[in-house]
Amino acid sequence: MKFNWKNSFFILGLSAALFSCKEDDGDKTFPELEVPTTYTSTSYESNASAELAVRSNLSALSSTMQAGRSGATVTETSLTTAFEAGSPSLKDITTSYYTERMPNWFTELAKASGGTFDPAEAPAGDGGVYGSYLFDENGLELEQVIEKGLFGAALYNHALTIIKSDNLTATDIDKLVAIFGAHPSFPNSDNAEQNKDVFAAKYAARRDKNDGNGLYTAIKNNLITAKAAIEAGADYNQDRDKALSDFRYNWEKSNMATIINYLLSASAKLSKTDATDADKSSALHAYSESVGFLHGWKGISASDKAITDAEIDQILELLNAPADETATSYTFVTDGFNQLPQLQTAIEKLQQIYKFTDQEMADFAYNWVSEQGR
Repeated sequence: MKFNWKNSFFILGLSAALFSCKEDDGDKTFPELEVPTTYTSTSYESNASAELAVRSNLSALSSTMQAGRSGATVTETSLTTAFEAGSPSLKDITTSYYTERMPNWFTELAKASGGTFDPAEAPAGDGGVYGSYLFDENGLELEQVIEKGLFGAALYNHALTIIKSDNLTATDIDKLVAIFGAHPSFPNSDNAEQNKDVFAAKYAARRDKNDGNGLYTAIKNNLITAKAAIEAGADYNQDRDKALSDFRYNWEKSNMATIINYLLSASAKLSKTDATDADKSSALHAYSESVGFLHGWKGISASDKAITDAEIDQILELLNAPADETATSYTFVTDGFNQLPQLQTAIEKLQQIYKFTDQEMADFAYNWVSEQGR
């Protein structure tokens, strides 16, 4: 049966919205929670030191992989070392599902590095550089499968661990801000001069029109509310729980909105009658980001996400990158007439799962940070 996020997750928290005042086990009433408009923390860097270190570790892993884009040889050892560095390491906070697949992906990425790739000749050879990116022999950019997948499998998974910890404190909300990729100033931009958004927050900002109604703004308000509720005391646990439930769901939705954005981009570039190698390379890059953004949510507990693993598998099949099977990503270039419609079907399935409106779907096509120059 399809998981009903809004009805079954943090059900006590959801009941808070039904009342204009609170009641405890006696008949005492107390006022509505006062929620500030800004996020305040006096010790963010120290409170979130572990999460900020994890962010640095992910940046280091990404840099190691990206060296292969220029034709340099990347070793499996260097990738494993980057994944396991630090305490906690990326490996420590990643789902077992994704961790088990890392060795094979590291091996394949290392094999592809130093070579060249041509989708017209795929799947021969071990892969290599095509345009500006490094692909395996099947046309899949494993750098994106690893990095973007870790946004869910590691960063979101770590957020779940924090939320489920005993005796949640305001300090823990600082940790959630950091692991999401934001800063207490919440700039809503990955181009900000200071404290720019990174990782999941970066892409949530790009999907947000900065009109007060977007997903990034909602996540900011969720975290401000959760922190205020914790600081106000146990009488406001329902507000806390609802805010954290909404935070999780809005993070997931922003991730899926970005998948839609990249699938639209890939389809548009590959649909050109005169698509250049640069177009095709860029399209496979965008497509591979979508695969990573999606695949990373497989293996997360069904009670902690709206999409099911079965639905993820269905969409990965449409993307010609089925879990634990050989991808045929190159066919989106070599057989676009037959294969590209599958990208649209994947987009439609995501719209159905998350009940995105047609206006939201139209908005997801844009990088609003760039469009608005913020």
